[in-house]
Amino acid sequence: MSVHHQEVPSLLERVAATMSGAIGRVREDLAGADPVVRRSERADFQCNAPLALAKRVGVRPADLAADVVARLDVEGDAVIASVEPSGPGFLNVTVTGGAIWDQVAARLADARLGVGATEEGRRVVVDYSAPNIAKEMHVGHLRTTIIGDSLARVAGFLGADVLRQNHLGDFGTQFGMLIQYLDEHPDAAWHQDELAGGASAVSALDGLYRSARAEFDADPGFADRSRARVVALQAGDPRTVAVWQDIVAESERSFSAIYDRLTVLLTPEDSVGESFYNPMLADTVEELVDAGLAVESDGALVFYSREVTGPEGKPVTLMVRKRDGGYGYDTTDLATIRYRLRELKANRLIYVTDSRQALHFQLVFEAARRAGWLTDGVTAEHAAYGTILGPDGTPFKTRAGGTVRLMDLLDDAVSRARAAVTEKNPGLDPVELDRIAESAGIAAVKYADLSTSRVKDYSFDVDRMVSLTGNTGVYLQYAHARISSILRHAGDPGTAVDRTVAPEPAERELGLALDAYGAVVTEVGATLEPHRLCGYLYDLARAFTSFYENCPVLKAEEPVRGNRLALCRLTARTLGHGLGLLGITAPERM
Repeated sequence: MSVHHQEVPSLLERVAATMSGAIGRVREDLAGADPVVRRSERADFQCNAPLALAKRVGVRPADLAADVVARLDVEGDAVIASVEPSGPGFLNVTVTGGAIWDQVAARLADARLGVGATEEGRRVVVDYSAPNIAKEMHVGHLRTTIIGDSLARVAGFLGADVLRQNHLGDFGTQFGMLIQYLDEHPDAAWHQDELAGGASAVSALDGLYRSARAEFDADPGFADRSRARVVALQAGDPRTVAVWQDIVAESERSFSAIYDRLTVLLTPEDSVGESFYNPMLADTVEELVDAGLAVESDGALVFYSREVTGPEGKPVTLMVRKRDGGYGYDTTDLATIRYRLRELKANRLIYVTDSRQALHFQLVFEAARRAGWLTDGVTAEHAAYGTILGPDGTPFKTRAGGTVRLMDLLDDAVSRARAAVTEKNPGLDPVELDRIAESAGIAAVKYADLSTSRVKDYSFDVDRMVSLTGNTGVYLQYAHARISSILRHAGDPGTAVDRTVAPEPAERELGLALDAYGAVVTEVGATLEPHRLCGYLYDLARAFTSFYENCPVLKAEEPVRGNRLALCRLTARTLGHGLGLLGITAPERM
């Protein structure tokens, strides 16, 4: 953490503390009750506690509200200017202009914008992206990659020791098939440096796997040789393992090209494939058997849930070991959570996967709790997400009905962004146009995903996403660039703020919006819902637009000019920082 950090409590927190104290003075039995302070359209804040608490203690809400006001002494208060009843049980709270300017100055002077480190001391594992080795990344990988990356960024900013885990699908019978096919077709080109026209290694490997699959189904001899190759891989045969490692490395190069383009934090060092847990599977199963949690059923070992029942009232199960002695997805995830809790000593586990896996993770978490791996003080959360749909509301596919490649999707977004930017700036230098189009196209895709409530499905409509107006990533990028332009024209007059200047309504509104940033980021860290940050940044950009339209900045006289420039600086920093937590670049010129 920066040495130039001083957490700045928000005005809402300070008002809430004052109101809570007054409520406690009115009635001791209400001491410590939630004062229910929120932002309000009628005043700066509204205290709704009298309405909520009056019923509890058997008095009229209006009487309790009047008593609370009577026990407040706001004369000379640095924060609260006035408190007035508003309807039965509501209190309107107005803060002083000096308090607003104090908050602006304090947040501007702080390296972290005054935001506290609420996750400090926690080790957080974020499991996301998880493509399959030798397979193309497709549209189905977009949400896990973008959401997981933002959650990792937020947790890291809030002080957590974040371990990003890319749980690659790098194990299974398909690799025996593919390796055997490559062995029998030595002329097949699949390394990145052997491919022409910008093709990727995973694209080539994907095609070769399909050929191997077709041969496996048609030729019993090849099928037998492929099965033997699986055994050789699992037994650690050096030649087979060397080819497998080469396939993994080439696949990771292809994945990295997408991660770099998406400005996602994942690196090869974060990759922990299913193969890593293979040596742990037998011990994991043995531990569950010894604990009485894995029991025999028709020759297999299963875990019976106590929390979830199926259609006929029977407990839902996890397959711990198959009849043939083999292990599947369930066993690997049990070994994974055991390793992350026991060896990595995580305090918080976040799995960012499709909502269709909700039951699976519910059972894995239950098994981990009953096995004693997942203990009190440690949390495991499934950050589930909905499906990406096409503009027509049906599952997103290519025109031919196939799965959309992720790189093709990004190319399309950048191409549409280029058209939109060209229309607005027809004479733009081609190099500058390429830079802006790439930044805007990627921002459009990421923001459209993150601004949708995580659990909901959303329609992938590129034309709407790249719009320069409305709630889009490109609009926020333009807002940041516009403020940066104002600040460039202003020169560098410093950041002195005069607290004695009475704020205009638009200045007040913008100052209060800026003051809420820390609470929003902390909430995203707790709820794992990045759309709350997106909504905040959009509202902040609109508050700035209203401010700029109503309050001249560069032509204002001092000290008003200095205060308005301070608002501009803090808005630019907050917008830029918030976009950074979403994994979106905040350009200074567009």
